[in-house]
Amino acid sequence: MAETNPQRAYRAACPGCGAPVEFRSAQSTHAVCSFCHSTVVRDGETLARVGRMAELFDDHSPLQLLASGRWQGKPFTLVGRLQYNSASGTWTEWNALFDDGSVGVLGEDNGAYVFSLPAATQRAIPQASQFRVGATTAIDGKPFSVAANEQVALVSAEGELPKLPPLGQAFAVVELRSADGEVLSIDYGGESPALARGRSVLLDELQLTGLQEGSTKEEKARQFACPQCGAQVEVALSSSKSITCRSCNSLIDLTQGLGGALRHAVQDEPVQPVIPLGTTGQLQGVHWQVVGYQHRMGHEPEDPDEHFGWEEYLLYNRKRGFIFLVDSQEGWSVVKPTTGAPAFSAGAQTATYLGTSYKLQYSYNAETTYVAGEFYWPVERGQKTFNRDFAKGASLLSMEESPREVTWSSGSKIDSDAVAKAFKLDDKKEQLKRGDAGPTSAGGAGMGCGTIILLFVIILVFLLLVRACMDDEGGTGSGISSGRSSSGSYGGYSSGGSHK
Repeated sequence: MAETNPQRAYRAACPGCGAPVEFRSAQSTHAVCSFCHSTVVRDGETLARVGRMAELFDDHSPLQLLASGRWQGKPFTLVGRLQYNSASGTWTEWNALFDDGSVGVLGEDNGAYVFSLPAATQRAIPQASQFRVGATTAIDGKPFSVAANEQVALVSAEGELPKLPPLGQAFAVVELRSADGEVLSIDYGGESPALARGRSVLLDELQLTGLQEGSTKEEKARQFACPQCGAQVEVALSSSKSITCRSCNSLIDLTQGLGGALRHAVQDEPVQPVIPLGTTGQLQGVHWQVVGYQHRMGHEPEDPDEHFGWEEYLLYNRKRGFIFLVDSQEGWSVVKPTTGAPAFSAGAQTATYLGTSYKLQYSYNAETTYVAGEFYWPVERGQKTFNRDFAKGASLLSMEESPREVTWSSGSKIDSDAVAKAFKLDDKKEQLKRGDAGPTSAGGAGMGCGTIILLFVIILVFLLLVRACMDDEGGTGSGISSGRSSSGSYGGYSSGGSHK
């Protein structure tokens, strides 16, 4: 009978404190002692101490070492954790060891998760400097969009590790994403570039066991004094990169560490969200909590004087990660960041993603004008992006572009009554009403096409009469222009943490 696990586990005493350090995989070269945090390197059956690892930052993840699950029918165990930092914030990658000795990576991706496996290419990988964000490239004949090109650094680790970049030393990571939902990461932290191919995954899909208890997050909330007013600020999600003070509305950058040295920006004229922060509700069969809110303004490049605004609510679920509930005058929508990148070229009128073609609706510049709550990326007031919105029926697709990365989100429209029901806001039903009962709504209570045409004719006749009267009086007429009053960025955001 064949062995279910052919790998030979190896255990030895930590050179730093004597506690047992175990290697379950023949591919693992490093480990971090769970007792004294010594970083040890394995040479055959000998362990050598090469330094001490920094303390882990608590990301309140339900994942933990020795949790097990299945990927593509193969059982695996989480045996190591690597924590990285970049200009976009901090994130975590988990080293997954399969029973046959192969390895994978379960990593964070813009508030969600991606499972990746090592990959090889037929040709040499170019240097990171040759990948331009927003451009397209081909790997083994398959087209990819360059989604990100950043300098990252390892800040902490634990457990068993197949690789260990120098602690705190920056190296390049490039992200390529495809129209079929695939993400290809290129890691330049070793002697040669390392590739990994992955796709988006829900934790429930992995059939995970041995997860942390759900109460861990609430028990470990952090508190500090607001650097602007001194009031206590509580951070419920350790993965948060930005938070606002509920007393003075200051926006605080958490990537600089806790305490009086925190960077902050004072926000005047606070905006009150229709759905209060902390509200919980069940949307599309999943329980969500409202953890963040931002108000954004946009204007079309050819008409900078024409502005429009919308709101975005950041919703959190412990196993699902984050999604956006977007509120514009055109209606409500629910969207989430995509793992892949739609096929699109500058100037094109369509974008194709997962076999569906979307038509370009709007192109505009966007700016964040007010934020409240917690965010998993370092949001800033005044943050600017260039956005493109696409649609096919009720399905939506949005692109946001900044100098550092290009992000896509996808989702669909949702009726305002569903929003009110989800968050138990029956008393605000009228306040939540948007354009979802408009003329194009099937079976809606809005005006029909005949009514619209009749109103247009009446208005046109009235304007002609006014013009005639003005001409009789020697006056001059004025032009009449119209523009959309609001667009929703369909869930776009400025930046999103890890990219693996």
